[in-house]
Amino acid sequence: MAATGEEAAEMDCISRVSLAHPTVLSLGGSSEPRGEPGETASEGQEVVTAAPKKPINSSDGGVETAEEAVEPDINELCTDMFDKMAVFLQGELTGLNICTCEDYHLLENMNKLTSLKYMEMKDISINISRNLQDLNHKYASLQPYLDQINQIEEQVSSLEQAAYKLDTYSKKLEAKFKKLEKR
Repeated sequence: MAATGEEAAEMDCISRVSLAHPTVLSLGGSSEPRGEPGETASEGQEVVTAAPKKPINSSDGGVETAEEAVEPDINELCTDMFDKMAVFLQGELTGLNICTCEDYHLLENMNKLTSLKYMEMKDISINISRNLQDLNHKYASLQPYLDQINQIEEQVSSLEQAAYKLDTYSKKLEAKFKKLEKR
């Protein structure tokens, strides 16, 4: 039975896509092309490569026959895929490895220097803390003497005031005595 009308046009379109793109077909219900023959389909789908189609004969009325689909050797495809991935990853890692190692060595050296600097700062802060504690203890031991000095200073200032008053009083007395002596 020959296809007519829209069916013939669809079949013609499908055959052109198949000839232009030899792809992996999924028998799980999706009609999208899956990419290169080395790729695997998602879980639950059987992967079959499309056999090349015979060119359309105009004498057949535009209908072509499909050859039997051949199931590829999955082990070979997986091995090939893993080999190619290994080569790709090795190339990527080799290119990145040089820069990355140098960056890591630089970061390691910077971290070591920073750690040493912080250790020095820690030692300095410990020494400052000890010195501050020593000063606080010395100040506490000197506090009674400082209190005595303050008391002596207050007494000296009051004694000084008394001396000024005495001086003023003695000057007044002297002035009176000279007044009385002149008479």
